[in-house]
Amino acid sequence: MSQISVASARYPESLGPGEGKAAHAGHKTGSDFSPTTAPQGNHQPPALNIQADPGLWHWLAAQNISLALTTYQSNRLFLIGRKDEPGRLAVQERLFDKPMGLHWQAETDTLTLGCRYQLWQLANRLPAGQSHEGGDRLYVPRQSWITGDINAHDVAIDREGRLLFVNTDFSCLASLNPDYSFAPIWQPPFISKLVAEDRCHLNGLALQEGEPTWMTACSATDEAAGWRNHRQDGGVVLHIPSNQIVATGLSMPHSPRWYQGKLWLLNSGSGEFGYLDNERFVPVTYAPGFVRGLAFHGDYAIVGLSQLRSTSFGGLSLEQRLAADQQTAQCGLVVIDLNSGQIVHWLQFASLVEELFDLVVIPGTRQPRALGLQDDAIERLVSFPGSNGLVITKPSVHRPGQTPVPVAGLPRPEPAVDSAAPSLLYQRVYHLTPGNLKPYAALLQPGLLQGWASQPPQGELFGLSAAVDGALVGLAIAERTPDGAQLRSLAVLPQWQAQGVAERLLHELQKSMGIPVQSVQLSED
Repeated sequence: MSQISVASARYPESLGPGEGKAAHAGHKTGSDFSPTTAPQGNHQPPALNIQADPGLWHWLAAQNISLALTTYQSNRLFLIGRKDEPGRLAVQERLFDKPMGLHWQAETDTLTLGCRYQLWQLANRLPAGQSHEGGDRLYVPRQSWITGDINAHDVAIDREGRLLFVNTDFSCLASLNPDYSFAPIWQPPFISKLVAEDRCHLNGLALQEGEPTWMTACSATDEAAGWRNHRQDGGVVLHIPSNQIVATGLSMPHSPRWYQGKLWLLNSGSGEFGYLDNERFVPVTYAPGFVRGLAFHGDYAIVGLSQLRSTSFGGLSLEQRLAADQQTAQCGLVVIDLNSGQIVHWLQFASLVEELFDLVVIPGTRQPRALGLQDDAIERLVSFPGSNGLVITKPSVHRPGQTPVPVAGLPRPEPAVDSAAPSLLYQRVYHLTPGNLKPYAALLQPGLLQGWASQPPQGELFGLSAAVDGALVGLAIAERTPDGAQLRSLAVLPQWQAQGVAERLLHELQKSMGIPVQSVQLSED
């Protein structure tokens, strides 16, 4: 299953139970993923299930690359690398609001992605040779620009350093302007007015020698949403320097890319990857999905696939071909050998994710990671000139037995209550929720998390930890409501129970909250 013949246009239809497990064990939602949605009561969020052919890990290793891709349908940026164990992919997801176009810039080692109403830039903050949680790149949100909801599609950075994006709603190519939401720099010759009507569904941009040169659109129409009536064969390729339409008759074309002296693109409505030969589109490879998102590395192309939406994708030739082949449209990606046109590797989203938009190659990295905006890591990790990478300013509670993390900038520990425990450090724990307390269940009152699953906390949770050399030895949790503060949990590891740790935890917790904490009889074990 690791190699599929293009001549017969076969791709794994839907993997049956047990197929491919050796290649993708551990790819369901777990330690490699950030939380997606908060469970409501006893209902767990849907699990993310990714399947891949056994050779994909080895191909990534041989090429020394990783991949990043966006899915606006499920609001995620995915980073796909590899673990040290052969065959184990490392997949991380981060939540963004409707991420679409994605660009990686080698000179600055940054990722730029277009979202619903803003553009985000994420910069790698790890110096060469350093790691963070197993990753050798850590992309941290650095800045964003507010554009408004303009339905931005492809993004790119030209050789002058300008950030360009396809402004699909306003049917133009645009750039940033500090005084406006966007600055139009080119529009198709058939577009008579810049208005938020998505007249032709302008979507793709290709740079040639660092200059914006080629664009794709689903039609050459000049009325509101006119492209929707021309999805089957109204697609066009546009040449920016000449202001001309250079190819017609395409079906919802996307993702034009200039590579090795050719303009490659995806004829999405027919499921075909190919290139432009003068005015003619030459198909090279068919894959069973709405092809969208294209990147290259060496002699390979990586193509994204999406399932079909009946409202936007209905009536396409791809739909008819899938029916004739008794296949269903897949969501994932395929790796295509440019010399043979064959699909040599694949990855499939078997749940949760139904559509992809864009993807990029990140060369020279084994396991890229990113900070998101949903947890407190974005608050705690900083860098500055001379810091030699990231430093931790406000470390969260460490799990028992975890290797201590060097901490910069913290005040000196207060004197311990007992001279026999000179390394005890008491500190506040912020932003507590039942979800992020799960890893510390061993230091919570029995039944607390189970109770919260059916009856969530009604007020803000406050925590006070006791740690020795970075290892957690005690934890106190209180809940503050309009009626006052109630102690919910107080636990200390057995070897520290004779050191007065529990009393000090309760004292410091009340001090930090500024009000008395109503205490009940709680066990220290």
